[in-house]
Amino acid sequence: MNNKYQPPLSSLGRRKFLKYSSLAVGTGILAACSGGASSTGDEDLGENPIKIGIMYSTTGTIAIVEKSLQDATFLALEQINTNTGPWEGNGEGIEGRKIQKVVVNPDSNWDLYNQMSKRLIDEDQVVCVLGCYTSASRKSVLPVFEEKDSILYYPVYYEGNECSSNVFYTGAAPNQQITDSIPYCYENFGAKGFFIGSDYIYPKESNRIAKAELEKIGGKVVGDEYAALGTTEFITIINKIKQAKPDFVLSNLVGDSIPAFYRQFKDAGITAEQIPIMAYPTTEEEILAMGTEYAEGHYTSFNYFQTVDTPENKAFVAQFKEKFGKNRVTNGVMEAAYLQTFFMAQAMRDAIKAGEEIDTKSIREYTRGQKFQAPQGLVKMDPDNYHTYLYSRIGRWGADGQAEIVFATPAAVKPIAWSQTLYPGRVCNRPVPDDRSNPIKETGKDLQVKYLEKT
Repeated sequence: MNNKYQPPLSSLGRRKFLKYSSLAVGTGILAACSGGASSTGDEDLGENPIKIGIMYSTTGTIAIVEKSLQDATFLALEQINTNTGPWEGNGEGIEGRKIQKVVVNPDSNWDLYNQMSKRLIDEDQVVCVLGCYTSASRKSVLPVFEEKDSILYYPVYYEGNECSSNVFYTGAAPNQQITDSIPYCYENFGAKGFFIGSDYIYPKESNRIAKAELEKIGGKVVGDEYAALGTTEFITIINKIKQAKPDFVLSNLVGDSIPAFYRQFKDAGITAEQIPIMAYPTTEEEILAMGTEYAEGHYTSFNYFQTVDTPENKAFVAQFKEKFGKNRVTNGVMEAAYLQTFFMAQAMRDAIKAGEEIDTKSIREYTRGQKFQAPQGLVKMDPDNYHTYLYSRIGRWGADGQAEIVFATPAAVKPIAWSQTLYPGRVCNRPVPDDRSNPIKETGKDLQVKYLEKT
């Protein structure tokens, strides 16, 4: 993990550190939320509620998108507690036990993610945590969850090459985002790509995989540039793009850097027709922030867009807008945060029905194999590698800030934890029950694309 752009914990100052670390206790127990606002337990949760942690940054450079993950999680939890939405027919809560959430705000600082995860587990004694956005934050908390044997549900596309007994990954693995988008760029834009990203593990590793994918089919990377997290000045990089004359740009910028780059790219006189941008982190949320005219004609590879045409998505969009405002938009990472909350709830329900306690062991075993009719379509938690069967889609952004879906797989794609371009034949395969042994297997096989059967 590269933390050079993050202030060390000691430089935060005692007052600021205490402010945020105390959230786990002081304002963290939120039993009711309206429009995303915090409260301190006015709702009657009944007897013996199930306590879970919510850990997303609502301030700092990543808050532009991470706040939406928290909102989607709050919506799902409200529906579970009130027997509405996808949970209708299951009764209020988990077999009558409502969910109590402990909410913390790590302020887009990796050190605070680490400290707050310890506090959630040790002091608040949550049974699991839903949270994190960047790979840097996930890497920061991973040792905590593994040491303490607790469960993290992580809802964000990532660079892969990881498989933990203590994490359920509900965002895209590389084979569900990179594997289809790079051939699409090669076939539709040309062979030369200029890669950019924020300066930390996810963009660098994803671009490394994408480079291997592009070179494998005869393409070439003509530039590879990274900017410190939160950078909003891109003139130097844009000048390098002009000089390199690529056929497309692959962007793995995140947070506040996304609107800044797109605005300056257009202001520099480069159109989407001349050099289209294919992005992974750019969603409806960032486009709303930058202005739709700056993204028009560019592309994003994602599992979900607000324009996905399913009954479940129409309901999800309507319910989200009703709760958080008609001008809000939905996006791929928030949809993953939403669906993983139902994976968690279904696992808890099944554990209780089996007469088991809700703890790390039961949550782990009952989450694997769960299916859910998500807004994007039917998805499933792979029982072997704890990654999720997801759709692969590519969207072209229109003048209205919404995506025209120009590519989609026929069903959710089986996740592969390890990039097969970089690590051919390597898979993650956990035993039943999970004994937390090394799951990595070198099969030596060329793995074929597999789709989730719609049953």
